Amino acid sequence: MWKMHKTQQTQRSQRGLSITGFLIFSMIAIAAAMLGFKIGPAYAEFYTIQKAFRAMANDGALKNASRGEINVAFNNRATIDGIKSITYNDVEVTKEGNNLVFSAAYSARVPLFYNLSACMEFQPTSAGR
Repeated sequence: MWKMHKTQQTQRSQRGLSITGFLIFSMIAIAAAMLGFKIGPAYAEFYTIQKAFRAMANDGALKNASRGEINVAFNNRATIDGIKSITYNDVEVTKEGNNLVFSAAYSARVPLFYNLSACMEFQPTSAGR
């Protein structure tokens, strides 16, 4: 009966990631990370706008405020939080019962590479969902 040499047995029984597999995995992971770094700030700003809307809706001083006072309050929050995607002209204010509801709709276009861009549409609101 033919016996394999000891090194041949261990080479056949070893399993693992080859250098080619590692490079392909690394390229996919880097591409996903770069995509996240590109579109992440747009989502972060969306959540910042939504947080500002909720804070304004819970502000008792704004319950009976005029539109001008609401605009000033939004501008102050937008300046502090670094909101640049919308202005006070984009903010819609409605009243549901005794509560004010702030909402807006905007889109953000983020260039990815060459002529490829990601277009995201956001609708932040202070209404609970």
